[in-house]
Amino acid sequence: MENETAKKRIFSGIQPSGELTLGSYMGAIKNWVSLQDEYECIYCIVDMHAITVRQVPADLRRRSLNQLAQYIACGLDPKKNVMFIQSHVPQHAELSWILGCYTMFGELSRMTQFKMKSQQHADNITAGLFTYPVLMAADILVYQANLVPVGEDQRQHVELCRDIAQRFNGIYGDVFTLPEAFIPKLGARIMSLGDPTSKMSKSDPDGCVYIMDKPEDIQRKFKRAVTDCDAAVKFDRENKPGVSNLLSIYCAATGKSVQEAEAEFAEQGYGVFKPAVADAVIELMRPIREESERLTADKTYLESIYRDGAERAQHIAQKTLSKVQRKVGFIAR
Repeated sequence: MENETAKKRIFSGIQPSGELTLGSYMGAIKNWVSLQDEYECIYCIVDMHAITVRQVPADLRRRSLNQLAQYIACGLDPKKNVMFIQSHVPQHAELSWILGCYTMFGELSRMTQFKMKSQQHADNITAGLFTYPVLMAADILVYQANLVPVGEDQRQHVELCRDIAQRFNGIYGDVFTLPEAFIPKLGARIMSLGDPTSKMSKSDPDGCVYIMDKPEDIQRKFKRAVTDCDAAVKFDRENKPGVSNLLSIYCAATGKSVQEAEAEFAEQGYGVFKPAVADAVIELMRPIREESERLTADKTYLESIYRDGAERAQHIAQKTLSKVQRKVGFIAR
């Protein structure tokens, strides 16, 4: 089934897990901004997925709004992108039930994420956690998305989504567009400041810089960043992982090449280099942080964005859902 527009459609579901990290900004979001002219982009804050783990209701509401504000502050234009909150578009849940009836129990049992999360939350293995990939398939298929930007950990879910779509199309004809996993052009691969062999992550708060961090906190985190005994500022991932990570961050923040950065700090030790990296990050993040704070305070504006987004999303989603309901034999409303 073709999209209404000539542009390929990208769907991305974003977990409202709190503040964005420097790693996610430099590694992905910064590059999403360039996608908005080339593709039709749909960004959804997936609050329904979030409740597979117990949430504090007020926190979930706050994080969902903060996340929306931060994405807009990072440069995603609500006029060019459809941006909304998943629970505001009931077609996701309606299609999810139908697709669940075309998904095999064995397929869901084999999902790596389910096995992993069942171990992490052994006291809360719910049906929602088990059927999570069916809702994810509905998220994607209801918009006839061509491309889904995912990390390696979610690729299996996109494969399952394709299997479900093919099974449904095999029975009822050409109903769903078969989506493909889309690995967008990545920016710098940013590692933890505390352990430069692992990716920057919220699970390691001291090694993680958030885009909403205050300048003094950013300085403190970079001062503590792991380096090595040899004071030379040289890029060497294998022997100098900490310094190489700081160089990657510095280059991503300033637009300088590694050679330029190495030359700049050639005769200077880490005592000069680390604060310089922190300053570059502070200046890069400052306009984003200030704009996020301004947007978060403007609840009326954010409400207008997610309401308009949900309306546009429903317009697309209902076309797919109506066709699916007709195919399976439901009487039209």
